[in-house]
Amino acid sequence: MNTFGKRFTLTTFGESHGKAIGCIVDGVPAGLKIDEEFIQAQLDRRKPGKSKLETARKEDDRVEILSGVFEGVTTGTPIAMVIYNTNQKSKDYSNIKDMFRPGHADFTYFHKYGIRDYRGGGRSSARETAARVAGGAIAQLMLKELGVEISSGVLQIDDIKANKIDFEYAKTSILNALDKDVEQAQQEAVLKAKEEHDSVGGVVLTQAIGVPVGLGEPMYYKLDAILAEAMMGINAAKAVEIGDGTDVVSLKGSQNNDEITSQGFKTNHSGGMLGGISNGDRVVVKTYFKPTPSIFQEQDTIDIHNQEIKCNLKGRHDPCVAIRGAIVTEAMMALVLADMVLLNMGRKMEHLKSIYKV
Repeated sequence: MNTFGKRFTLTTFGESHGKAIGCIVDGVPAGLKIDEEFIQAQLDRRKPGKSKLETARKEDDRVEILSGVFEGVTTGTPIAMVIYNTNQKSKDYSNIKDMFRPGHADFTYFHKYGIRDYRGGGRSSARETAARVAGGAIAQLMLKELGVEISSGVLQIDDIKANKIDFEYAKTSILNALDKDVEQAQQEAVLKAKEEHDSVGGVVLTQAIGVPVGLGEPMYYKLDAILAEAMMGINAAKAVEIGDGTDVVSLKGSQNNDEITSQGFKTNHSGGMLGGISNGDRVVVKTYFKPTPSIFQEQDTIDIHNQEIKCNLKGRHDPCVAIRGAIVTEAMMALVLADMVLLNMGRKMEHLKSIYKV
């Protein structure tokens, strides 16, 4: 499937080395003011080639809105957006035409479809996430109208963890680092891996504040479950934690429960969700990204004829996926929350009566 969501949906199209990538966002209410500068700014945060910590591939990632917006506001019809690829170097992949790269989707895509698009991974490339960021920006604009704000930052690179969380600082950091005191060490870990023709993994922390109580559809479309699905659908994501995540295993119930006062919850171990429904507290998600599989070290593999060969990659690749992946997590959280907002509108008769004035 290439479509995400139920009421607020995102469909993406395109390949890494094709003419363009893009998306169709459907279900957006009419009358939403579209800030094209904000959409472009989100894409600029994700685009490659901004520093030596990222791939050297240079893409402007200029987004063009083709439909669904008139005189600066949404019309209620599908919003189509396109981003043209301008800096492909498909020849860098000619030597792997019949080869399966270790750690990539080459092997599984070939056996599923019987067709090998070897140009940067084709549809499986992280290049596709630019379309998600464009669609997620539309969702963020809608959520801002409701007082919901989403932020992200890099919590950990390799084994170097942030000791404090500062989302405002992350906005100014080329690493999207949450802790300025460990950022230098994190950068050095990335550059060291790059010099060694290797890569490192990372953890991204994503939060949403201002989320109203009641978002989430039990039993089979719970907010935490769909957030986990959304994050796990990002390239190279291998694990997701909600709230305290795996740390709750070492807690007693008396420690893990978020006690409630008239002013709200005393703590937020739950990550802002109870029973799969938002409780009005801060929504908190951690996404764990594996080391970039595209490394420039010789590796053993096989070709499409099942012959054992050596893999020696060329091209331009991120030494750490998590750095730019942080912006993608924001987009996916926004898409989920926008979908949940629309799904929740008809859950009470008073909501329907307020709309139709019965």
